[in-house]
Amino acid sequence: MKILVLTLGVLLLPLGAAAAEADASRFQLEKSGDHFVRLDRQTGAMSICQDKDGTLVCRMAADERAAYEDELDRLSERVTKLEQGSLVQRALPSDAEIDRSISIMEKMMKSFMGMVKEFQAEEKANPLPQKT
Repeated sequence: MKILVLTLGVLLLPLGAAAAEADASRFQLEKSGDHFVRLDRQTGAMSICQDKDGTLVCRMAADERAAYEDELDRLSERVTKLEQGSLVQRALPSDAEIDRSISIMEKMMKSFMGMVKEFQAEEKANPLPQKT
């Protein structure tokens, strides 16, 4: 069993190294004074990074932060408008609208039934010849 685990570990080690290598090539760091500027090569996002107790701490650049917050505000407004619009659409029809709809359906059904009666009367008056 130990041999199997060691074999799998040796086989998977290059995959982990390749993934770490791909992530390492994603970002580019440039020293600028007492901090670093980090460029994400996939998205183009830039961050400002500082060394704090041996750990690199990064935050979005000020102009990106403003654009990010503007986009959040725009999307929040859009969601609010959509929610308000859907509440209006969910409103039930008034009694007057229901009565009007029923009246229209009654007229349509009466007209349809009148046509059916006319066809039946014509069929009785002029029956089609029977084929045998």
